[in-house]
Amino acid sequence: MSAISQNKPNRSDTNARLIVFTRYPEPGKTKTRLIPCLGESGAADIQRRMTEFILARISDSKDKRPFSVEIRYEGGDEAAMRGWLGKGYRYLPQADGDLDQRMGNAFKHAFEEGMSAVVIIGTDIPGITPRIVNEAFGALGRNDLVFGPAADGGYYLVGLHRAAYRRAMPELMTGIAWGTGDVLKQTLRITTRIGLQEVLLDELQDVDRPEDLAVWEKACGVPLDADLINCISVIIPALNEADNIYSTLNRVMRGINIETIVVDGGSRDETIDIAHSLGARVIGSQPPRAKQMNAGAQMAGGSILLFLHADTRLPDRYDVHVRRTLQMPGVAAGAFELRIDSPQPSLRLMERVANLRSRYFQKPYGDQAYFLKTNLFKDLGGFPDLPIMEDYELIRRLRKKGRIAIVADAVFTSARRWLNFGIYKTWFVNQMLIAAYHIGVSPQTIARWYKRDKGIKGK
Repeated sequence: MSAISQNKPNRSDTNARLIVFTRYPEPGKTKTRLIPCLGESGAADIQRRMTEFILARISDSKDKRPFSVEIRYEGGDEAAMRGWLGKGYRYLPQADGDLDQRMGNAFKHAFEEGMSAVVIIGTDIPGITPRIVNEAFGALGRNDLVFGPAADGGYYLVGLHRAAYRRAMPELMTGIAWGTGDVLKQTLRITTRIGLQEVLLDELQDVDRPEDLAVWEKACGVPLDADLINCISVIIPALNEADNIYSTLNRVMRGINIETIVVDGGSRDETIDIAHSLGARVIGSQPPRAKQMNAGAQMAGGSILLFLHADTRLPDRYDVHVRRTLQMPGVAAGAFELRIDSPQPSLRLMERVANLRSRYFQKPYGDQAYFLKTNLFKDLGGFPDLPIMEDYELIRRLRKKGRIAIVADAVFTSARRWLNFGIYKTWFVNQMLIAAYHIGVSPQTIARWYKRDKGIKGK
């Protein structure tokens, strides 16, 4: 690794080529990591906009340093690419194989055509500027290679001078663990071994996941809709919930920019089939519920997590409430007010007690659908590995990080637990469990006292 070497003669790079790797923005086949949050069309639209943005910047670079531009594409065909991006570029399909084979083919083809310097970039790094492109070609005037380091450990730009091509290939891209955080480090070890002189440009960040969309917003200077940035992953632990899962998911699916994950604990009824039919992603995990919810969070792609019981229905516009609540200063997490789905008058009293406790003591229970940012959840280590009281313990930890805000709109949760156990008995047992937990009774003992059975929830 070095700055631009001063001990080599300058080379003339009148035959320079910039190769842009991109993909035709066909819904469902591009930016697939963004699909759970943006949908297939939204992810394709981001791909389209980023490609157009980068090509506009390349045009500014050509005013200062002449080079030809070749677009290597996946998906679509030449007519589709030309109809999209115009006639000002040369279009060629990417070669078959992995990334190393596709880039190697592009380098080989360009040097066989007489190019003296070739630079390859992608289109998912909106921080690429005319200065960076010009610096890349300038670096190749005195050096063998140039790399643009990416924040994820890879590189967003690689350039080769013709004089170094035969020495560099194919070793430069052989044996690299693509997709890992050590791609650039592995590559630099190879350049050192074969005696090549490289230059590193500015480190930039790509746009590959929902949380990266803020990078795109900053680079292009156009505010994105918050719905694009703040994807909500709704995680639903379930076990034999065929009687409830349809109405629960039906409400969830009304949200915008939502990823829905049902974590099934081994259902023997139609829970999984119903979840699939409504478009939810279903994964398996053994109970208890803490383990199921952690498994769902691990698979989630959203920047916000919402944990929802399978027999609880969210209110209208819940997604708007979640995003607005988490934007409030000092808020670590949020939950909804509680409504119990039964006309029993005594349950109205239970609701009032629960809502007063939640609002004034910031202690909502799990059936109030609490939500928080993914990064904070990970910082806390997820749900504690407990057979019971997992939601209560997480809320205790969250209160040390900030306020637990309660949304005025309410979730509707099933009354089955209250009616099965008896309304006042259920309330009394809940308080005894909490008291036992506070005085140090082990969660395993508490779980034995209040064993969860099919369709019955404990706190």
